[in-house]
Amino acid sequence: MDADVVIIGGGVMGASIAYNLAERGAGRIVLVERDVPGSGSTSKAAGGVRCQFSDEVNIALSVRSLEILRSFESTFGTDIDLVSNGYLFLLDSPESAEMFAANVALQQRLGLDSQMLTVDEVAALAPYVDTTGLVAGAFNPGDGHCTPEAVVAGYITAARDRGVTVVKCCEVTGIVTRGENGRRRITSVETTQGPITCSQVVCAAGAWSGLIGEMAGVDLPVTPLRREIMVSEPVGFDTSAMPFTIDFSSSYYVHPEGRGLLFGCPDAEDRWGFDERRDPDWLFTLSELIGARTPDLADVEVKRGWAGLYEMTPDHNALIGQARELDGFTYACGFSGHGFLMGPAVGEVVADLMTGRTPLTDVAPLDKDRFARSGLRKELNIV
Repeated sequence: MDADVVIIGGGVMGASIAYNLAERGAGRIVLVERDVPGSGSTSKAAGGVRCQFSDEVNIALSVRSLEILRSFESTFGTDIDLVSNGYLFLLDSPESAEMFAANVALQQRLGLDSQMLTVDEVAALAPYVDTTGLVAGAFNPGDGHCTPEAVVAGYITAARDRGVTVVKCCEVTGIVTRGENGRRRITSVETTQGPITCSQVVCAAGAWSGLIGEMAGVDLPVTPLRREIMVSEPVGFDTSAMPFTIDFSSSYYVHPEGRGLLFGCPDAEDRWGFDERRDPDWLFTLSELIGARTPDLADVEVKRGWAGLYEMTPDHNALIGQARELDGFTYACGFSGHGFLMGPAVGEVVADLMTGRTPLTDVAPLDKDRFARSGLRKELNIV
């Protein structure tokens, strides 16, 4: 098979990049997915979409993504179940309240409706929250959540309609390069379904991006971190106005999911690696957090659950750029838990970078070489 561009990874990032490259007439595009599109970390995400970040680049990307998601059904003909009930952060220390106040001030300067809340305002907005120990809250009414798989399906269908070839159940096994005039360039991608001749590769493989980078001789400092989610049976009260609620210090969160609720939290101890098996002990950790912060929700019944992988970088910020050491190698990975919500905007940005256009925001600070050049660019608002 021949292509101009091979995209590795069929989650929201790869699907969005494929669509946007096709829209820009980038030639023959092949998207390679080792399972089926959306089956990796995207399908296991909580689906949150928010603009409340501490980094201006992340805010710009999330604002644009929300713009795309709000018009997604009219643009792509796919209902993504977007719920815009806002994001509520619960803050239990003066230090976290001070940090969020600075974040909110930045978000407001950039035109967002973010606001700090008093404890009484938190109680009025989220009566299911036990406010004991809280000192403040942070809220943006325009944030919310939607269905990740539906977003992927919309992008994949539109990409195919524009000539993109989507190869399912196909694993990348190697990236072949050639040295020429002191430079290395890509010549093909090896897969379990045979080689694909190409000159450009996009790594959008999420938690597996470090492995793809190794194949190409490109260092992508991405490490997988296990996270688990539980969805409840339908509950007997109205959740229609319930915001995506996050206890910042514990990273416990809850939001409406259909007629039930979706819950998530970290393991009692971080579990690094590619093991996505569920841990029965995790439910005990979750139940303790539910009882401590949202005791009114403690009697919900478990319906189903799953585990997935975050793609963590040393500073919890994404890696977006083009490798200096390998011509034709572009990467968009390492989003550290906020990849789904940024996928729509990053697809546009990467397509612009690859076709010589000016992106909506300067993503040069997210280049992977920042670690050697200037150290960490810490994103503080990660759960």
